[in-house]
Amino acid sequence: MHTWVQTLLKPEPVALMVVLILLVSLFSGMRRGASGSAKHLFFFIWQAIAVIASLLLAGRGSVYLSPLVRDWLVERGIAVPKEELSALKQLWYTVVTSLRDFELLRFGVLFLLLYSLLRLALHALEPLLFGLADALLPNRSTDVRRGGGGSQLLSGTASRTTGAMIGALLGSGRAFIVMACLFVYVSVLPNAFGTDMIRASALYNKTASELLDPVAGDVLKRGPVISDAVEAEFRRVLERKYEVIDAAIPPDIEAAAAAVTKNSTTDEQKARALYDWVGTRIAYDWDKANDYVDRGVWKEQSPTDTFASRKGVCIDVARLYAVMARSVGLDVRVVTGVGLTGDGGSGPHAWNEVKLADGGGAWIPLDATWASSGDWFNPQGFANTHIREA
Repeated sequence: MHTWVQTLLKPEPVALMVVLILLVSLFSGMRRGASGSAKHLFFFIWQAIAVIASLLLAGRGSVYLSPLVRDWLVERGIAVPKEELSALKQLWYTVVTSLRDFELLRFGVLFLLLYSLLRLALHALEPLLFGLADALLPNRSTDVRRGGGGSQLLSGTASRTTGAMIGALLGSGRAFIVMACLFVYVSVLPNAFGTDMIRASALYNKTASELLDPVAGDVLKRGPVISDAVEAEFRRVLERKYEVIDAAIPPDIEAAAAAVTKNSTTDEQKARALYDWVGTRIAYDWDKANDYVDRGVWKEQSPTDTFASRKGVCIDVARLYAVMARSVGLDVRVVTGVGLTGDGGSGPHAWNEVKLADGGGAWIPLDATWASSGDWFNPQGFANTHIREA
């Protein structure tokens, strides 16, 4: 106990925050008195039980429902129409196909939905429980104690003292929740803002090592992995957005792709012919890139715009390639990540992957944007310069 008090009294941000929570709760309990503080403690315990129960049930429910929802969506045979779609339809098909194909996203959506429904259901029980608490716990003006030959009102001092003690207990619970939130934050986002300050706190380290680590076990030690997985899933949804937006293939682009691949007989030959055509016909738009880097101005353009202007940045080139490849029957996707130039430079980048259905179903990478600097059609070491984030 003495060591806990010592760490609590050290003048650092986390300890000061906990001391403030304890003091506010203590004085609030003193002001409310014994019965008022007891009711607040009852409400606090109920809320904690409701949150924990909702989290556990939502987690188990999501694990059970996720494959059922996936199978149901697959059975619906949802396919993106090959036509111009309104913004609302683009959003609909992006969301529905992402829920069907991306497991982590589907689990997350189900978890949030189930958790919200469970919290609403438990919230509906609160009037009954709080009414019961009002009936069992006397009002502040009728606090009583048993003693002597009968009942007599608790003195104001005794009531306030009891209330302060209950308030301190309630403050300890609140402080523990705050420390648990900091523990989750540091575990899941170890390099985020403020984590160094939190880890420098003696009180946080003592709480984490003696109370939180044994409870969390190995779950939160995988926090960075979970965080990276969530980020990757988000990027996959963004890539799916391009697939939905570019589902309609303009006739002029379709005709050009057919002409480019007319002498190709295999998927690899088609993919290579389109790579050569796009890589030599579409110039890099340095003005657009500089506008974004220097002034934060982004000009969105469709594959039709890129095809007509014959210029664009990496995402524009990748989207045009994808549309042309799909028009000749290839399965292709736009990939986003980081490009490494080899001279120490790096930055956000986009390229493509094509599935060779007649070659064993392998996916091969290619980067038509970089075609002018070498052969980037499925070369050795492609993954060393293109760091895929989804």
